[in-house]
Amino acid sequence: MNVALVHDYLREYGGAERVLEVFHEIYPEAPLYTAFVDFRAMGKHSVRFKGWDIRSSWVQKYWFIKKFISPLRFLAPKIWESFDLSAFDVVITSSGWFMCRGVKAPLQICYIHHPPRNLYGYATGGTWQRYWPVRVYTSVINFFLRHYDFETAQKVDYFIANSKETARRVEKFYRRESTVIYPPATLGKPAKALRAGPPRTHFLSVGRLAWSKQTNIIIEAANRLQIPLKIVGTGSEEERLKALAGPTVEFLGGVGDEQLSQLYRGAKATIFAALDEDFGIVPVESMAAGTPVIGLSQGGVVETVVDGKTGVLFREATVESLVEAIKKSNTIDLSPEECRKQAKKFSKERFVKEIQSFVEKYGRPNGKKSS
Repeated sequence: MNVALVHDYLREYGGAERVLEVFHEIYPEAPLYTAFVDFRAMGKHSVRFKGWDIRSSWVQKYWFIKKFISPLRFLAPKIWESFDLSAFDVVITSSGWFMCRGVKAPLQICYIHHPPRNLYGYATGGTWQRYWPVRVYTSVINFFLRHYDFETAQKVDYFIANSKETARRVEKFYRRESTVIYPPATLGKPAKALRAGPPRTHFLSVGRLAWSKQTNIIIEAANRLQIPLKIVGTGSEEERLKALAGPTVEFLGGVGDEQLSQLYRGAKATIFAALDEDFGIVPVESMAAGTPVIGLSQGGVVETVVDGKTGVLFREATVESLVEAIKKSNTIDLSPEECRKQAKKFSKERFVKEIQSFVEKYGRPNGKKSS
């Protein structure tokens, strides 16, 4: 089959981009269509995409649009409609908040990470909504974009959701069914190597430093308990978070896979407090390293972390609730073997096999739409 890949844009590196990398491994000859590329913003992660056949939209020429893509998201229809992919047999869209499902395609399989959070009241990375002019502007723009989002969802032939939580949102907002194929965790080490790992000396937080990730309550809990906390990631909240941090908190910025793997292996637990998380690759990566997770009991996290066995789930996104969870984690046996066993359910090999099987079954040229 003649396959094309589509992704919202390449400016930051996270779980969606990790999935995209595996799609490219499965279909190495497939070109990647995207709104724009900003390798400078991606820093050291840009090397991951070296040698790819990347085809950007007209936005690539305009730095202003790339810089302010969020407030200019009303341009999404013009961006995606400018791509004509009718020459391909199958188009696989890796879709998040920027609605890349709007491309013209003969048969589209959409791997959806989440419906656009900003359109449906879920937590987002920014805090701009506290300003009334922004609220007025977004209420108008989002009204029209919700219609566009729904319309493009109806053009999809088959949806693949990254979690049961996302599948529920797809059914709720688009009235469409989807098949759940969990994304791959690619940082796991063999059990033998893990047993020879470094001593567990710190707690760990991994992810974009954005409001929705709630890194602030992790820092405040570490301050209160005076526990060593290492933070991996960069983002718009970085300066504010650094101002909150006490002497036991260390910011590491962006790190490579090998260093991240070592950090997981050396952690007593990984703390994950993201709001409304659709799946959350970080808890799975942590468990693959034999490290338990202290996670907020929302969204996809409840599908991956087994409370009391591979981690501790806390119910409210508050410092008090997290502090109690950290204390509890010190009193129960959270087995590294159980963590690794749970993580195997989300392996890269399993993902590749399930994606290939799905595309071979449903990705036939001139295939019929699902009901």
